[in-house]
Amino acid sequence: MPYESERNIAIQAVQAAAQLCEQVRREIVPEAIEKKDKSPVTVADFGAQALICRALSIAFPQDPVVGEEDAAELQTPEMAERLAQVTQYVQAIVPEANSEQVTGWIDHGNGQVGSRYWTLDPIDGTKGFLRGDQYAIALALIENGEIKVGVLGCPALSFSEGQTGLMGVAVRGEGSTLASLAGGAPQSIQVVSADQSDNLRFVESVESGHGDQSRQAAVAKAAGITQDSLRMDSQAKYMAVAAGQAALYLRLPSPKTPDYREKIWDHAAGVILVEEAGGRVTDIAGKSLDFSLGAKLVNNQGVVVSNGSIHDPVLAAL
Repeated sequence: MPYESERNIAIQAVQAAAQLCEQVRREIVPEAIEKKDKSPVTVADFGAQALICRALSIAFPQDPVVGEEDAAELQTPEMAERLAQVTQYVQAIVPEANSEQVTGWIDHGNGQVGSRYWTLDPIDGTKGFLRGDQYAIALALIENGEIKVGVLGCPALSFSEGQTGLMGVAVRGEGSTLASLAGGAPQSIQVVSADQSDNLRFVESVESGHGDQSRQAAVAKAAGITQDSLRMDSQAKYMAVAAGQAALYLRLPSPKTPDYREKIWDHAAGVILVEEAGGRVTDIAGKSLDFSLGAKLVNNQGVVVSNGSIHDPVLAAL
């Protein structure tokens, strides 16, 4: 199968990162470090990026990785204790690791978009992670602007009683699957069909600043969705649409930041998961998301994710 090696390495790397993140969440009260852009980051973000970049650098040394975190945030005298914590958690999975290697692995994620590259968000939804809610570990492979492989690990997500911790995997042309993060047989997933329209829901971000919630509610209603939205952190929202738990995910530009452009690592893994499950993803103008231009989706505004059948009505409502 094409991309079998990439798929398997990505799955193993995301599973290891999820193990680290959950260990951090169990053992220490997560505390946020404020980055230069004022966004939060944790010991788990850095540790997860180190583990995944290590795996990718060994298996695919020629592939750049465009990741969210930068080890410069850890390499100051006042951050020495944090770096020691990150190293300790990485050592629980890679015992021979040292701090210098850990910062090197993190910075392997400072690559540039090219004809073939990986994009990584080690913890998508850091605020959800800090609150004890949803977060995702998101990894995707892009070739010539097209997403080829996506792995989305959601350690706190559950769609059925007794199973928490899910992993969505998609390879272009081969469909999407859902499995337990702990392992087990993957099951094929599909978006909710049009004939189940009586039970349609839409998902949106918990953070009001991540979109235009009043407009999102109006658009969903215009498309025939009458139930209240389900608010979730992270790309777990993509997982909900891909698995048929919701029909629509809207991320409309906030009136406060109309010129904002989305980061590629916040969407790539989720996009292929939904598309391969039979859904559709565009911006608010109906254009496909362009992952070939850099770390931001500079040619796209907002994101519309649907089961496909309601996509055109949503765009019309917009």
